[in-house]
Order: sequence, then structure tokens, then C-alpha cells
Amino acid sequence: MNATHEEHATSATAASRCEPAAANPAGATVLPRILLLDDDPVMLAVQSHMLRAMGYAEVSTATRAEAALAMLHASPQAVDLIICDLNMPGMDGIEFLQLVNASAYSGSAVLLSGEGQHIMHTVRRLLAGGRLTILGALEKPATRSALNELLERWQPRGAQAPARRPPPITTADLHAASRESQWVLHYQPKVNLCSGAVVGVEALVRWNHPDHGLIYPDHFIAAAEECGAVDALTDWVLQEAMTQLGRWHVRGLPLRVAVNVSMENLRSPYFVHRICALALQTGTAPQDVTLEITESRLMSPSPTPLESLARLRMQRFGLSIDDFGTGHSSLAQLRDVPFTELKVDRGFVNGARHNQIIRPMLEGSIAIARGLGMLAVAEGVETSDDWQLLRELGCDLAQGYFIGRPMAADRVPDWLADWKGRSAGLIGS
Repeated sequence: MNATHEEHATSATAASRCEPAAANPAGATVLPRILLLDDDPVMLAVQSHMLRAMGYAEVSTATRAEAALAMLHASPQAVDLIICDLNMPGMDGIEFLQLVNASAYSGSAVLLSGEGQHIMHTVRRLLAGGRLTILGALEKPATRSALNELLERWQPRGAQAPARRPPPITTADLHAASRESQWVLHYQPKVNLCSGAVVGVEALVRWNHPDHGLIYPDHFIAAAEECGAVDALTDWVLQEAMTQLGRWHVRGLPLRVAVNVSMENLRSPYFVHRICALALQTGTAPQDVTLEITESRLMSPSPTPLESLARLRMQRFGLSIDDFGTGHSSLAQLRDVPFTELKVDRGFVNGARHNQIIRPMLEGSIAIARGLGMLAVAEGVETSDDWQLLRELGCDLAQGYFIGRPMAADRVPDWLADWKGRSAGLIGS
């Protein structure tokens, strides 16, 4: 029942040259006003000259973070984009950007450092969730093409609609959602990386709220767990997904379905009985259903979840450890739980080809799955680079926006027809 989410690890590579007359980032009608911060006067002059040669006429400079802060405090709207060196004496770039992130400034930033990608990745994590939009990070000295690639991602403030805030969730709301049939399922395809064949879908629950539209599960699953409504919700998801699976099978579509289950579900001594009864009622073969359990929620002082998982596996349901790599005891979970599938978290997939921090983690996760006789599934596949790298590494299955977004059940057959033609080119490339 997890929501689809994204986390981009950035590594700039050479991009096509953009002449000043065409330099119009992200279709904006104006170019960003840039504040360039670097304690090295020579490097500052070189970078400033390069930016102006690229068509960015409004470039301010500062050699000290304190001076840059004073400029931003005096007029936060006068700067659209900060290009910041992280390695500076006194107040370094990390402290400077943290202060900016907590201020009234709501523009964008590009990180520069000679310390390597790992430091910059850490800094990006530190700044996540603040007002700053981090366009990316570059190792010094930054080339014109690499810098241009990041600057093309810039968008004016207000160009994107602000994120819609979900409504507060109450127990009464959740019961009303069940009573009034406000739950809906969308399905995201999972494909075989070697053959391109579609092997199944993941069922993703949404709340079709009468006043707020579609609400995603990261905004209501925790509330459902806390108020005891998650068992009924999971039962509905399982029954709906299994029933839909039967419809597809009648049409000759040999799909399997994956469903997210909660730790609260697994703590119930009746969960295994309920899911087996649903499979029998809908005529679903257990081996066509995979239950995804988020790794970070697996720890439990009670033996009941482990017993439930063992019994489900004995009934031939597939078991997937979801978001692998984000929890605190990954190897212990693989040792103790009879998983059939290891699902690598998107944070270790998207952009891995050019990121020397996450690529070894992706390779290691795939190797662990292979060594334990499990299927390796990569989520968050968003680009052709992601797709090709996973094929090279021998990953088994993939899902993500590059393949297909979550969709209503009635759209799946048309998507399958489109994918058949598209995958032929991807497999042959």
C-alpha cells in the first residue's frame, strides 16, 4: 500500500552545448540571477566569466559566507540561484546552506566541492525537506557543459504549483472511506529485464476523497494502523486485487499481483486464515500473489509476524522485502524470514550508473538476492540509463515511471499493447 515516491541522486555529465541565445532554462522567460560563492578569488573570477559567457548576465559574487548571507537577508528575492563552494574557511558551505535553508530564501542551489560525491550526497541529505531546491552537485573544477546541464533544471519561483497539503485524517474519516467505498486501486507494472515480458503488477491503494481528490497511502496508512482500521483496509485491497487478477486471467493475461501488507496485519493471529479464505473465495492461486513487507517496519518483539510470514510462505504466497537497504537490520531479516523476492529501494536505483556511492549498493543488493535464490526487483526505474544498467547487472525485475506509472485496472490492457512494441526496442538495444 506504499505510495510511489522519488529521490534523485544527481551526478552531472557532459550535456549538449547551449549557446547564450538559447539559454532559457526549463522554458523560463528569464534567466536566473545567480549568487556565486567561493573563497578562491581566482576560481571565483573564472566561474563568473564562464557564467556570463553562457548568457547569465546577472551574476553576483562573494568570497565569504557571511557576506553572502548579508546579501540574502537584505534582499532574498534578488537572487534566484546560489552556486556554493562547500570548502571554505570560517563558515563553510554546509553551515551557510543550512542557514539559508531555514531562512526566507526559497530559491535554488548548486553544490560545488573538491571532496568528492560522498560528501555532496551527505550535504544533500542534510538539506532535504527545507526551502532550498538543490539542482545538483558538481566536483570542482566544474566544466561548462556539466554546469549548463544543472542550470537547465532551474525553474522560476512559482513555476510549479505548491504541493497540495493532505487533510487531517481522523478515525471517522477512515471508517467513512470504507463505508462509502472511497478506496481505489491503481496498478504499476513489473517487467522482466531480460525478456521485457510483463510478469505482474503492484496494487497501490488510493483514497478518492470526496473533497480532496486522490490521497496517497503515506498520508493515511499510519493513521489506519493507529486506529485499528488497517486490517479492514488490507482485506479490501486483497479482495479487490485478487478479483481483478481473475478478470485479467479470464482475458488471457497471465499476470501476478503484489500487495503491501502492514506489520499490524501480520500481528493479527487471524491474518493468514483471512488471506487464505480470500484466495479460495476469489479462485486465486496463492503463487500468483506476492505480499510486500517494508523492511523498516519488520522489527517486532512479538513472534507472531514471523509466524504469519512462515505460514503464508508454506501456503505458497510470495514474500517480498520492500524498500531493501533502508531499514536497520537488512541481513538479519533475510536470514530469519523466508522471502522469495528482494525489492531494492528506489534510492539505490535511480541515477546509479553515474553515482559511485549508490551503484555499489545496487550491485551488492542484486548479488545478495542472487546468492539467496531470490528474485531481485528494482523499483524507481525512471530513465533508459537505469534500465540498461539493471540489465547489465543481471537484475531480474523492474518497475518505475520509465516502464509505466500506476494506472487504473481498465488501462492495463492498452498499456500492455503499447509496452509490447516499446519493449522490443529496449531489449534489442
